[in-house]
Amino acid sequence: MIILFQVLLVITSVLLIVLVLLHKGRGGGLSDMFGGGMTSGVGGSSVAERNLDRITVGIGLIWFASIVGLGLLLKAGS
Repeated sequence: MIILFQVLLVITSVLLIVLVLLHKGRGGGLSDMFGGGMTSGVGGSSVAERNLDRITVGIGLIWFASIVGLGLLLKAGS
């Protein structure tokens, strides 16, 4: 069970790094590399940014839960 939480923690950590780098900052960030810098009159970029925010928050909650679960398991094991 501990190994499952450790693997989940590694996967969510990598995903969080990638998702945070994809966010548009003041300079555009890495999202400009994938077409995030091109704005259109339709407003699709704001929808994409909002979905990216939701996914990032969801992965962050899973990351936090895996840290708490791993800590509880390690504390119970010792």
